[in-house]
Amino acid sequence: MPETGNDDKINVGSVVEAVSADQSFGAPLYVVESMCMRCGENGTTRFLLTLIPYFRKVLLSAFECPHCGERNNEVQFAGEIQPRGCSYRLDVLAGDEKFIFDRQVVKSESATITIPELDFEIPPEAQRGSLSTVEGILVRAADELSALQEERRKVHPKTAEAIDQFLSKLRACAKAETSFTFVLDDPAGNSFIENPHAPSPDPSLNIKFYERTPEQQAALGYLANSSQSERDQVVAPSSAIPHGAVGATAGHRAIAQSNSTDISDHLFRYTAPEEVMTFPSTCGACMKRCETRMFVTKIPYFQEVIVMASTCDDCGYRNSELKPGGAIPKKGKKIILSVRNVADLSRDVIKSDTAGVKIPELDLELAGGTLGGMVTTVEGLVTQIRESLARVHGFTFGDSMDESKKNKWREFGSRLTKLLSLEEPWTLILDDELANSFISPVTDDIKDDHQLTYEEYERSWEQNEELGLNDIDTSSADAAYETTDD
Repeated sequence: MPETGNDDKINVGSVVEAVSADQSFGAPLYVVESMCMRCGENGTTRFLLTLIPYFRKVLLSAFECPHCGERNNEVQFAGEIQPRGCSYRLDVLAGDEKFIFDRQVVKSESATITIPELDFEIPPEAQRGSLSTVEGILVRAADELSALQEERRKVHPKTAEAIDQFLSKLRACAKAETSFTFVLDDPAGNSFIENPHAPSPDPSLNIKFYERTPEQQAALGYLANSSQSERDQVVAPSSAIPHGAVGATAGHRAIAQSNSTDISDHLFRYTAPEEVMTFPSTCGACMKRCETRMFVTKIPYFQEVIVMASTCDDCGYRNSELKPGGAIPKKGKKIILSVRNVADLSRDVIKSDTAGVKIPELDLELAGGTLGGMVTTVEGLVTQIRESLARVHGFTFGDSMDESKKNKWREFGSRLTKLLSLEEPWTLILDDELANSFISPVTDDIKDDHQLTYEEYERSWEQNEELGLNDIDTSSADAAYETTDD
């Protein structure tokens, strides 16, 4: 791979173009002279943009000082920030050394690692952009803490003694001599903990995705300063766009043009055009004011849903959501579909954020929130699962992996692809604790669709606790209603 000499000037524009390009395998190795932070002399930093197959673009940097021998390396993500943040929670049992020695961890520059049992936290600034294992991260943290212990013993002996006691606990965790919890939280969504049992679920690993807070957006560089935002934000008067403008105007225009096809398309697109509402909101990307449109519709054999769509004229961000309407169902719902023919692949599917997906024939199980909420078809859902697994578990195809694991993934990928070819019947199960998911029937009456089964079940206390339902107190509202009725 070509290198540029230390005396050559680096074309910053070429680096930016390489980062922005879709294909980066041919990117050159950039060499830059930079100062060593240990001895103050000049060392050499090498940059290489590369693409990890089935994962993301990364920018590798390696620094070396020939004067004092200082060396370090870093991994930075050159691609886009993910739509949501991610939180990995790994429960490590005592005595399972192989469990932490072989499990790979990607920690981005915005990720935080915590061990609640030790009240220990590795902030984003420490070990930023590292590719290691659970053991490697804990050992490196222990080494960095113990680097200045000799000086501390001379100046603050009590503090040094307390740190020695803590280091013994931390090293015990690194050797799996005690049980602990390893939590990796990344608002950018670019961190990762390997599942060695993939594609089967890992009972020790819990993954959650969440919406970023305004503070996290600001830390990632998505927010302008508040004074500038307040100057730039211009709120359109609510009277400028009356409610119902979207549906009603389109319908009136079609009627005026006497086009019967357009009349039906525009009027039946909404349940009631006068119910389409337009109101100002805040963009989730740049936090400037944007426009949101919302209307309520009823899906047959399902429930009332709220359709929302937002567009931002400043940054071009677009977002659409389908939210359940009405009260929270008292029971969860499990939807079981037997897929036998091509018509089943075209069935409409509404998968909520809380729904899990199971395919028993493949021993595949995705926890609720893995793919987020979506409106798609059966075929589209399987395609999303395949792409998501390939993206999240792309390290399985790396050079460091055993050939047996690679063959296992290749076999699973081929079996997942065969589902769409319908070589044999298979079963799709949506398990939704809030009963907000739906698979459309192929018959006029859902009772006549014998391939589609709905099962209701009582939620456990743990499920209600995770959903926040145990803390809901409606006694005041109930008392108010009873008083009104009297």
